[in-house]
Amino acid sequence: MSYPFQIKSFEEYQQKYKESVEQPEQFWADVAENFLWKKKWDNVLDWNFAEPKIEWFKGAKLNITENCIDRHLAEKGEDAAIIWEPNNPEERTRIVTYNRLHKRVCQVAQMLKNNGVKKGDRVCIYMGMVPELAYAVLGCARIGAIHSVIFGGFSAQSIADRLEDAQAEFIITCDGAYRGEKVIALKDVIDDALRGNKTVKKVIVYTRTRTPVSMIKGRDIWWEDEMQFAEEQVEKDGKIFFEAEAMDAEDPLFILYTSGSTGKPKGVVHSCAGYMIYTTYTFVNVFQYQPKQIHFCTADVGWITGHSYIVYGPLAAGATSLMFEGIPTYPSCSRFFDIVDKYKVNILYTAPTAIRSLMSFGDKSYKDNDLSSLKVLGTVGEPINEEAWHWYEEYIGKKNCPIVDTWWQTETGGILISNLAGVTNSKPSWATLPLPGIQPLLVDENGKEVTQPDEDGLLKGNLCIKFPWPSILRTTYGDHERCRTNYFATYPNLYFTGDGALKDKDGNYRITGRVDDVLNVSGHRIGTAEVENAINMHAGVVESAVVGYPHNIKGQGIYAYVIYNGKKAADELTKKDINVTVSKVIGPIAKPDKIQFVSGLPKTRSGKIMRRILRKIAEGETENLGDITTLLDPSVVDEIKKEKV
Repeated sequence: MSYPFQIKSFEEYQQKYKESVEQPEQFWADVAENFLWKKKWDNVLDWNFAEPKIEWFKGAKLNITENCIDRHLAEKGEDAAIIWEPNNPEERTRIVTYNRLHKRVCQVAQMLKNNGVKKGDRVCIYMGMVPELAYAVLGCARIGAIHSVIFGGFSAQSIADRLEDAQAEFIITCDGAYRGEKVIALKDVIDDALRGNKTVKKVIVYTRTRTPVSMIKGRDIWWEDEMQFAEEQVEKDGKIFFEAEAMDAEDPLFILYTSGSTGKPKGVVHSCAGYMIYTTYTFVNVFQYQPKQIHFCTADVGWITGHSYIVYGPLAAGATSLMFEGIPTYPSCSRFFDIVDKYKVNILYTAPTAIRSLMSFGDKSYKDNDLSSLKVLGTVGEPINEEAWHWYEEYIGKKNCPIVDTWWQTETGGILISNLAGVTNSKPSWATLPLPGIQPLLVDENGKEVTQPDEDGLLKGNLCIKFPWPSILRTTYGDHERCRTNYFATYPNLYFTGDGALKDKDGNYRITGRVDDVLNVSGHRIGTAEVENAINMHAGVVESAVVGYPHNIKGQGIYAYVIYNGKKAADELTKKDINVTVSKVIGPIAKPDKIQFVSGLPKTRSGKIMRRILRKIAEGETENLGDITTLLDPSVVDEIKKEKV
């Protein structure tokens, strides 16, 4: 399979970028011609950011799974679609060919249909990183059900909130999941999440860890039994067949929940056609993917990176995608590179957090591995610091592999700003240039475009995008007004990313981090309000304020200032109790790294907490705190500074 839309030189990038800005509809229509359609579009694009309303390829009909699977069968049927590496390296690995993937996805589609799932129904998927997770996602897409994958580290309360918001009627889960030395009892968490739930009709349970589970009659059913029955239905005369549902281009494909600056997570909705086209386009171009290469994205499918660059993007491109169940340090710190060596991986796409963690082991993590198969390295989730960038280039890429530093979000669906591997220049810790179709803009607090460079010759401002791309979010599920106020109301006629950025004279962008109340911990976005709500649920807590601070491994750590029963006198055990509460309410990922008990918080006379001051103290800055005269009680600040953790 060749890729007519693959950019091969910097000159071609410049030409394509120019075309994409001057004639966006023609540009994306030309890319869309490379996909399989049941009916072509009437109109390429209809949009306005005020409502917001964004419609790409209106009137077209397609099914994304026919593009990810069926169209490859004639030429690539026996090629590996997914290579699965288990948590335990002693366990048997699995190679899933495109033919096998087709059969399994048809079975899942039939299984869902047998259990009453219809087009438009919401199916929550809460599984470990096993191939069945990919089958479940694609099986939903094949019948037009809307999948909502929830990361295996989230708590029962977080799942309950998401089930309620999506009004999901069906769940697919596992008995348990392996994660390093741990076994996580996923079905137990689902059972806790379903207490009081009135909408869920069926829970399908895949056997992975043989963890004992409670199976409720009439509600809970075994994956294996259902799949066996479905196999007989889809396999006829030696052929596999389950007709893919014809979906409108703008029908929702999935909901993925992301933290916001309020306590309630928001369900980002992506549609079928635009998402498919953009993830495939970016996968092929950013990584410069060549047929037969092995692409190893280390993310979890519970996050957008896994959706776009383990499942949909690679499979729509007919690629081989490597899926890993475990963690980078189990059973040893060389695990990622053992996998690269074992499968002769060509593209490695991981998070700066993982890179910094592996750096801390020195050469132990890579010295015994042959990494010569690597052609491209990538980073995702947060800006990569220069030290980690150089380590990655020198010791993992052996100075032979371009590093693509990709910037994007759950809401963008695919990579927006990145160098193209070996085609456009890289610049350590800079995301560099926008992809074709992406029109970034830096604005000041008032929404005015920043045109005056600072003393370093850089433009500095809030990062916005002024024109839609095919995989931009369409809405937040069940609450379109929230989508408008979060992304399109801050600056009229612009999509506001929530990030600050720098731009150099060559047009390169460097992302400087969130400018709203959202933390980026190990590449995962967590709203400060969400963590504060969880801390405040602890019986002894009166009030709390949460900020981010620089963390050597995670990038950003969580620092919590807590008023406890009106007193400061609280011990280490209380801190542990608070962390247990946060784990129960959100999940272990949101546990504060530092907790400081305080007698008061710096508040304005109107009652607003001045997080700016708390952030500076957490970062170790105690002198230049700015104007504190507007505070109700400025003496609180001295006390907090003195007792910093």
